Amino acid sequence: MGNCIPVSPSLLESRNSLLDLTELMGNFSSYDDDDDSNETSLDYGAAPCHNQYCSFFQRVAPPFLAVTSATAVLGTAALLLALAKRPQWPQSRALVAQLAMGTGLFAAVLPAVALAIGQSWRLGTALCRLMHLLWYWSLFAQGLLVASGSCGSFWCRWDARSRRLAVAVWALALLLATPAALTSGTTAEPEPSCLRRSVDIMSPVNLLHLGLCLCLFLLLPVAVPMAAMAVPRWRAQWAPDLAASWVFVVLWVPHGAAMATELLLHSRVLPQTCGTFQNFDYALGLSEALGVLHCWMGPTAVLLAARLCRAGTGPSPHSIAPAP
Repeated sequence: MGNCIPVSPSLLESRNSLLDLTELMGNFSSYDDDDDSNETSLDYGAAPCHNQYCSFFQRVAPPFLAVTSATAVLGTAALLLALAKRPQWPQSRALVAQLAMGTGLFAAVLPAVALAIGQSWRLGTALCRLMHLLWYWSLFAQGLLVASGSCGSFWCRWDARSRRLAVAVWALALLLATPAALTSGTTAEPEPSCLRRSVDIMSPVNLLHLGLCLCLFLLLPVAVPMAAMAVPRWRAQWAPDLAASWVFVVLWVPHGAAMATELLLHSRVLPQTCGTFQNFDYALGLSEALGVLHCWMGPTAVLLAARLCRAGTGPSPHSIAPAP
């Protein structure tokens, strides 16, 4: 979803020239060009500092996204079909259905992302921001659903309380995704591109977005299990089928760590060299590719866990009961 721009040694952090191969699989390291760049002690040698990840990304990303989107649609459809055919489900049907909605929404965005990577972006800034808004809306919604399903019995019945909670979860997820839309944008040079980050990395709106993502990808995987283990009633609700929904969280943890590293790089806490940035681009891109896999691995894991529960001990304690 971005455009590769060759970067010379003198371009070390530019607000306007982003070496972001931006976007799906990396808001790749951008090198800023500012008046203070000559004050650094970087030694790049005589040759320009070129990013070798661009060609790899543009060659691999579109087919990867196309295949992932297709398998995610099939997995989500199979999960929804299983929910419709089985009146008794080992996990909360309301929770599983909403998780399927989240993965379906995420999978629906992938073809547009693949198209943006493979071709110039000519759909305008509004649709570029909408694409990022839907991407992160799905991620935050799934994170909140997993957290709420792990702490308490909110989804054991589909009644007025759980319906209000569902509205609140999706509304809050949309609010949390808004900074992602505000940081994205388009550029016309050297060709039209849709960028995940069109603002300075240290701008308030981007720092807010990074903070929210770090909470989702790093804080949530630690805080929720600790809270569940501390409360016996919550701990008793954990079962294989509930644990399967944590595939989403586990797959995105490496990308959360990569985002934190990116912030340290641009804050000059870590050394800035050509090799550092080039290696980091691969790490950031591949970690996001791993996270993207959640949209088909998540539904598949929930289906397998449900089958194991049905073949074993039967419905788990938090099976949903019909509302009176």
